[in-house]
Amino acid sequence: MGKKKNLPIIENVEITGVAAEGKALVRIDGLVCFVPNCVPGDVVDMQVTKKKHSFMEAKVLRVVKPSEVRCEARCKHFGVCGGCKWQILPYEAQLQYKQQQIVDNLTRIGKIELPEISPILGSKHVYEYRNKLEFTCADRKWFPWEVIEAAGGLDKVDSSYGLGFHIPNCFDKVLDIEECHLMPEINNRIRNGVREYARTHGLTFYNEHTHEGQVRTLILRNNHKGELMLVVSFGEPVTDACMGLLEWLHQEFPEIIALLYVENLKFNDTIGDLDVKVYYGQDHIMEEMEGLQFKVGPKSFYQTNTEQAYELYKVAREFAGLTGDELVYDLYTGTGTIANFVSRKAKQVIGIEYVPEAIEDAKVNSKINNIENTLFFAGDMKDILNDDFVAQYGRPDVIITDPPRAGMHEDVVNVILNAAPKRIVYVSCNPATQARDLALLDAKYKVTKVQPVDMFPHTQHVENVVQLCLR
Repeated sequence: MGKKKNLPIIENVEITGVAAEGKALVRIDGLVCFVPNCVPGDVVDMQVTKKKHSFMEAKVLRVVKPSEVRCEARCKHFGVCGGCKWQILPYEAQLQYKQQQIVDNLTRIGKIELPEISPILGSKHVYEYRNKLEFTCADRKWFPWEVIEAAGGLDKVDSSYGLGFHIPNCFDKVLDIEECHLMPEINNRIRNGVREYARTHGLTFYNEHTHEGQVRTLILRNNHKGELMLVVSFGEPVTDACMGLLEWLHQEFPEIIALLYVENLKFNDTIGDLDVKVYYGQDHIMEEMEGLQFKVGPKSFYQTNTEQAYELYKVAREFAGLTGDELVYDLYTGTGTIANFVSRKAKQVIGIEYVPEAIEDAKVNSKINNIENTLFFAGDMKDILNDDFVAQYGRPDVIITDPPRAGMHEDVVNVILNAAPKRIVYVSCNPATQARDLALLDAKYKVTKVQPVDMFPHTQHVENVVQLCLR
């Protein structure tokens, strides 16, 4: 193998913009260079870490002069943890860049005629806004090299019992988290308590290589009342020692009204195909929106920012323009939250979703709210939603679609074009794939309203709601 080329150190570089994945950018010798953990206006010394024909990547060695817009990160794990990469940007600046992200994607990728884009709806709370967090257990913590070097070597740091988040793009490296401000403080007490209990009682944490270890993952959910669901995943058959951990959690945290556990002996962390058992309480928590009750189970999808989800759904309902006489298709309905939310103003709502358990939750949510004008189907969208389905259940007046980050399959787009509803409401968590799909719909539909919504403060992610009307 040839010797790796030494990559240059570049001094006194002023960062000029923001880019995808929460990174900042600057142009050097005609190439875009992506740099993490800095903001526009920062003057930095940086080391190039990757150089390609069309771009470079670099890491910051020193902030020579901080930007006037830079602020202090609240979290002690900033810069190492892969989340909340925009903590060093004031929230108003975050919203400006997210607004620009919507504009850039719709104009550069979509290349379609657009109305004036409404100002982004910011989140009322910028910390403690999430209703779900997932933590991973590891028998060895991961440390940045700088920490190991400062300690005098790996043998000088306590690397046992890691409990926190995966390092980005590393399935087997877990950063031990002492504090996270995305959920109320109780998430820290539970996570740190589980680590200490395991250490003092001899429970083992999971190893991704040997697939051994008792405690594997924690999934924590809360609702607007502060009630908690905790799912503990065990990587080995459950023993009395595991039950001891569950009993300690029950006694220590009365806020947990749904204490659940699962044996996961597979080679991946997903629990969607596993039997989740109740140790204490019930198998769900309830969420509320405009008097509607929504059952949230351990496998349910529910928007992770509850307050902003309400704002998002209100925009979607307004864009649908319902009068009470419309047949509505709700594509990628999940647990039927949008379908049930708009049902009062529709003649009938038909929801389609890939995950069968989510559809069962959707049906339950209709039942407990005495909603009788919804109908739900489970299966792959491109297989279920076809011309025969439309012929059987009726041509929709309005389609609401909220696809995953990959956007809509081209077959689904074609069925929508053939069905020719009067209006389409497109809710997206990825403006790039949304813009691509809007270009496909442009032959028959005109974009008439655009409303960005920020669901995830301190991250680069943004939701966008678009209204399209039949030409």
